[in-house]
Amino acid sequence: MSRLMMQKPRKAPAPTLVGRWRGEIDDYVNALAWSGDGKLIAAASVSGTITIYDAKAGSVHKALPGHVMGTSQIGWQPGSHLLASIGQDGKAAIWDADAGTRLHALAVGAAWGECLAWNRDGTLLATGAGKIVRLWDGHGEQAREYTDHPSTVTDLQWKPGVDQVAAGAYGGAIIWASGGGDPIKRLSWQGSTLKLAWSPNGRVLAAGQQDSSIIFWDTRKTEPSMMWGYPTKIRELAWDRQSRYLATGGGETVIVWDFSGAGPEGSKPLMLNAHQDLLASLMFQRRGDLLASGGQDGAVLLWKPGQPDAPLAGFRGMGEVSHVVWSPDDSALAVGDADGSVAVFDLT
Repeated sequence: MSRLMMQKPRKAPAPTLVGRWRGEIDDYVNALAWSGDGKLIAAASVSGTITIYDAKAGSVHKALPGHVMGTSQIGWQPGSHLLASIGQDGKAAIWDADAGTRLHALAVGAAWGECLAWNRDGTLLATGAGKIVRLWDGHGEQAREYTDHPSTVTDLQWKPGVDQVAAGAYGGAIIWASGGGDPIKRLSWQGSTLKLAWSPNGRVLAAGQQDSSIIFWDTRKTEPSMMWGYPTKIRELAWDRQSRYLATGGGETVIVWDFSGAGPEGSKPLMLNAHQDLLASLMFQRRGDLLASGGQDGAVLLWKPGQPDAPLAGFRGMGEVSHVVWSPDDSALAVGDADGSVAVFDLT
């Protein structure tokens, strides 16, 4: 006679981060980006140079001169090894990372460039410099110019699923259509917007503010929402893939807002405490549920919101972390720090 035995379900093993390689650039890692095919990692220094690494081996693939006085931001064109950069020399550039050559130099309209972003299929590059946003096609030709901004454009984010770009500045954000014309929408707020982040479903635009608050513009609501009380200004925003959780910095604690149901108004956020200094970078996996956080304490930690509010894995030993970036397949994490270290860790 057989006996049926009830077994407790096995717990999934905790994730770990195992070092793959570590390299060094000449200065503070000001920008870090993983190519869409996962083969290359670009690291830009605050002094301007851009180093392209072989993501698997850690060897230097190419060294690019970047921008005199500093490179502000970089971004890989989707589906290619073309890298866009913008910097304090008043120019943007498009580089062939395999050949190590500059294909196009773009005059962005001001003495310094702040931000850039490719659209979803890589056919348009948006640049922000001074009060001017310009769109460029893949051949480096200017397609559009938008000048109706009240102050310096601080961030650019394309809306998921459509060719509309949001530009952040003092007074909120303006949404432009790639076809030109008047703004689609002006999202007004009396304050200085530093960072923008669209939810993946395109319903909510979050804006980190200079005055240590976050503004949410929700397409389902007529008025924006405001969350305040952060210790510092907010430049760290990260949505999860399901548009439920928004992780925010602005201090030592990772604060996560839940947008399910009628949230986040009236709800208590998740408070993820383990860092011992200010946060510098946050990123959710592209397809998974893990959140990576990096702080000025040199720690990189992994979290899963909704589970016990303690890190699942992590390590300390970097310098002041400036960037954490998941690989396109979520299998590895690239980290940059203030000492010029660039490291890759495998998720196991």
